[in-house]
Amino acid sequence: MFTLDELTEASGGYFSGGVSNGRVKGISIDSRTLKPGDAFIAVKGDNFDGHDFVGQAIKRGAKAVIVTSHKSQVTSHKLPVIKVKDTTKALGDIARFHRRRFDIPVIAVTGSNGKTTTKDMAAHVLSNNFKVLKNEGTKNNHIGLPLTLLRLDKSFQIAVLEIGTNHFGEAGYLAGICEPNIGIITNIGPSHLEHFGTIAGVLREKYNVVKGLKNPRICILNSDDGLLKSKIAAKGGKTFVLSFGINNGGDFSASDIISLRGSHSFYVNKKYKFTLNTPGYYNIYNALAAITAGRVFGIPHKHIASRLKTFDFPQGRLKIRVLRGIRFIDDTYNSNPLSLEQALDAFTRIPVKGKKVFVMGDMLELGRDSQKFHYEAGRRAAQCCDVFITVGPLSRMAAKAAEDAYFDRGRIFSCDTSDNARDIIFSRLSLGKGDFVLVKGSRSMKMENIFPGK
Repeated sequence: MFTLDELTEASGGYFSGGVSNGRVKGISIDSRTLKPGDAFIAVKGDNFDGHDFVGQAIKRGAKAVIVTSHKSQVTSHKLPVIKVKDTTKALGDIARFHRRRFDIPVIAVTGSNGKTTTKDMAAHVLSNNFKVLKNEGTKNNHIGLPLTLLRLDKSFQIAVLEIGTNHFGEAGYLAGICEPNIGIITNIGPSHLEHFGTIAGVLREKYNVVKGLKNPRICILNSDDGLLKSKIAAKGGKTFVLSFGINNGGDFSASDIISLRGSHSFYVNKKYKFTLNTPGYYNIYNALAAITAGRVFGIPHKHIASRLKTFDFPQGRLKIRVLRGIRFIDDTYNSNPLSLEQALDAFTRIPVKGKKVFVMGDMLELGRDSQKFHYEAGRRAAQCCDVFITVGPLSRMAAKAAEDAYFDRGRIFSCDTSDNARDIIFSRLSLGKGDFVLVKGSRSMKMENIFPGK
């Protein structure tokens, strides 16, 4: 994959041992999965330091190691050693070097909600005609995105990459690595406000993906999003703007929407019919973004419709599950005020014969207005469920809001952990096939533990 000279150049490092001739077959940051002939990069994460595993990497057959200049302890004088200032940055630099070897279009997807679903939808649509590289799951950060790019080879024709961010500068940094030609922003909402401060700050950060576009510089924006609408109105200059929406039209507009239990059908531009197998109304927006991407590459509407009808939604994102005879909506991947409102909207639309139970975990990283957001969520929950279970200290404010809205106190349960909530669902509530349970919370709340076997 790389000569050692190329690896040194790409990483911005210098040789500190061994010989500089030769090649490496691949790049690894995990000594457990490293293959003989790979170069090992000693990346430092939140819970580990790759420098502690350099010895293991060498034993497993590493062809070279890349280490931080002030921290390296490599005893083999024969093994090529490349020293850099920052191994994580070196990983990104090497990924950018590799991306530039391939003259293929790269689509970058970002936004406050729906990134992963939109990325997967777009990749699913495009794979009808092309071989598509995409991030697996949510590997959308400064580690996952470079590792995804390093999987590029001559067989791939398009890359669809999700870009995540929770601090200023991250979106622009990742866009600088993958150098996208097409940017999709799903929406702008109150996410990670602890770091971004305001929704305007969220927009400023997410929009750095558009600013980082390379020719032909196409961006795809949600016309129903108030902040993105202003960007659409100001379109012009070097970036070509396409829009999608429901209420405010756009280049790709959904209408004649019919919502049934677990599915939605709609027409695009009043001509082409599409069907999604999901209870989430907001997934129409994600589909519109994917449809727009498909049309950019000339895929016929009927082929896009066929692909979307068979799309399997990612785990933890409004997935309907049946466990012990009880129907659940598993929306446990993450939570913020906008995604919570969308989930509750979907929950409201589902007709049930029995009870609706909402299990709400804390929404984290919301900054100074955190209690306000939780209180508002509790008032909303009181309108759409029969039993309300909260998990975590912040969600107790939501329980108070429900009580203030005259929700029956006997049907409110406040728990410290998701394990406690699971016990209430399966031991204290008499639920059956006529009932529905929505489960949602921020990632670190481990709401997936509610499901048996987790």
